[in-house]
Amino acid sequence: MSKLKDATMIDATEERKNRFNGQTVLLTPHEAKIHDDIFINELAATLEDKEPGKSAGDSKLWNEVRRGLDYFRQHNAEAYMVLLD
Repeated sequence: MSKLKDATMIDATEERKNRFNGQTVLLTPHEAKIHDDIFINELAATLEDKEPGKSAGDSKLWNEVRRGLDYFRQHNAEAYMVLLD
């Protein structure tokens, strides 16, 4: 295992749970922030899209949601599969 991967595993202290099946994963504090931001931005984008004159997908916050998902796909695919897929 590379030193970078070892450091990531040591720093993985933040537990997050899949909202549908209850599976959990330990994330680094950085990953936990990105994970939380995905859901905060998803909620805000959904609410924004419900405003008068808006349509589903109009909110620019969906780009932030996608950016967070892309981060996990690239940097922690296992956590992505358990928590976000």
